Amino acid sequence: MSSKKFPTVRGSSRIINLPIADFFVQQFGSGSPILWLHSEDYYELSLPLIQNLAQKYKVIVPWMPGYGKTDLPNKIRTIDDLSYAYLDLLEKLKLQKLRLVGFSVGGWLANEIASKDCSRISKMSLVCPLGVKIGGPYDRDIEDIYYHPTAKVQSLKFSNPKQDPMVPTELSESEAFVLARSKETTAKLCWDPYFHNPTLKNRLHRITVKTQVIWGSRNRLAKVKYGKAYAKLLPKSDFVSISGTGHFPHVERPDRFDPILNKFLR
Repeated sequence: MSSKKFPTVRGSSRIINLPIADFFVQQFGSGSPILWLHSEDYYELSLPLIQNLAQKYKVIVPWMPGYGKTDLPNKIRTIDDLSYAYLDLLEKLKLQKLRLVGFSVGGWLANEIASKDCSRISKMSLVCPLGVKIGGPYDRDIEDIYYHPTAKVQSLKFSNPKQDPMVPTELSESEAFVLARSKETTAKLCWDPYFHNPTLKNRLHRITVKTQVIWGSRNRLAKVKYGKAYAKLLPKSDFVSISGTGHFPHVERPDRFDPILNKFLR
């Protein structure tokens, strides 16, 4: 993050009721809209970067159902299912010329949305997106976070595991409950098949907007070769690697990440 200090932008929040799912939505700033799709670990919901961007843009932050103040409906079983709820949300908010930023599973969700209808989207920045199968049936594209112990999973996600701001042993009881609830939602949406949609890969050619794919050079959850192969499936994509970072470069090295995103969004 730049050393420049930004004043806090007051935001608003509301529950939006839609046919497929209800959303808890926060909004900051004004101007051209950015849709902010958080990761399965939801680090992005409190990043100072949101306040930075809100100086120039209207930053819209929907909490994924099952993570915030709304529940994940039983009728939503996959990220593919969930994308239709987000399409309803874009229509409800009457968003046009939208900049879409997605992190990890949020990047996967962005591609599910855009491959169905990208008419409201002007450009996308995807940070270590998951959601596709690159290798063969016995190749491990994405490491199994449910098999390994917590310390190992942290080392897969972070170049420096001490950079993980969410350590379960240091959370309050209420924070631990929120974390457990979000992990349950992630498992429901991403467990089977494991963190990918077999049909998404065949639809990525439909995404006609300029796309930036950002990857951490030390990402051990999904390695750089996975990221480069993923980017090649997107017709108008540029691949950017950030050295010394893992699966969450925006958390580990905001000083490197933020300028790259800001430049692309401009």
